[in-house]
Amino acid sequence: MTHSPSRRMPRLLASIAGTVAVIATALVAGPPPATAATSCSGYSSSSTVCVSSPITVGGTSYAADWYLPNGTASGLMLVEHGFSRSCKHLRGTSKALAEQGVMVFCVDEDMTAGNPGLATTIGNALADRTVVPPNGKALPAKYIVGGHSAGGQFAALVGQQLAARGYANLKGAILFDPVAAEGFSSAVSAISAGGTRPVLTVAARPSVINLFNNSFGALNDLNTGFAGIQLVWTKFVLGSPTGGSCHIDSEGENTDFIGIAGALCSPNATQTARLRDFAKTWAKDLATGSHTASHYCTDDTNVATCGSAVKDLVDRSLPLAAPIR
Repeated sequence: MTHSPSRRMPRLLASIAGTVAVIATALVAGPPPATAATSCSGYSSSSTVCVSSPITVGGTSYAADWYLPNGTASGLMLVEHGFSRSCKHLRGTSKALAEQGVMVFCVDEDMTAGNPGLATTIGNALADRTVVPPNGKALPAKYIVGGHSAGGQFAALVGQQLAARGYANLKGAILFDPVAAEGFSSAVSAISAGGTRPVLTVAARPSVINLFNNSFGALNDLNTGFAGIQLVWTKFVLGSPTGGSCHIDSEGENTDFIGIAGALCSPNATQTARLRDFAKTWAKDLATGSHTASHYCTDDTNVATCGSAVKDLVDRSLPLAAPIR
């Protein structure tokens, strides 16, 4: 028995719709449910290990990746992925931080608008010290909050909750080209606590994907003298900065087609190395109480007050970089 084209068409459309729905779900759905601890695929480091191990908060299990120094960690740093991304996309950056002796963790969850509900939940769990690292490792007392893009918004909200809970060992924030959403300004202000805790950022050139550095206003309002650095771009095209730094430089070699398509640029190995150099130096300083002067400016409006690592990038014309100001 055959069917007329008019009868077949609804079935065909339904089939197409179902296929589209499956693809869309694969692209936007959150990560699979948390499972038992496993070693991160392809990870290699002589001084750290990477473990995918869930955390349980309030009876709910969340998938998470952990980067564990071989010895006693000097601090714990949240390094959260961006919107539609996952923890594996920040593997190289997380490894660089962990190799400085800082324990790193990332929650594999939806980061739409920084997921404020989950940020409050994680902030409370950290304040209550109910987060349990894998491999029998102790939870460090000192905390640093960090994240990329929408994960930067999430990290700021986690830090705000820690500050609201009066957690005494919150040491500051390190953000990677954060994209600000509702509440970002008040969150970074709470973390900063009047400049007593650093809020530092490595940003990319202005672009659509980072909403043209929409976090800069809140960072500058902190009036801390140095809020971080915007990495170089190489030229202007029709009045817009192009080339050089990219929104996904923090992902580096761990990015994928979706990341590149969304950012409209590819990570640059030189820029990724610069980002990781600043990030790991700042993280070690915050966790240990040291101060590596080469990676800061006393006054972000005066390049003469900047250390050598900053001046090497900013004391020039194109290719251009600048302190965030």
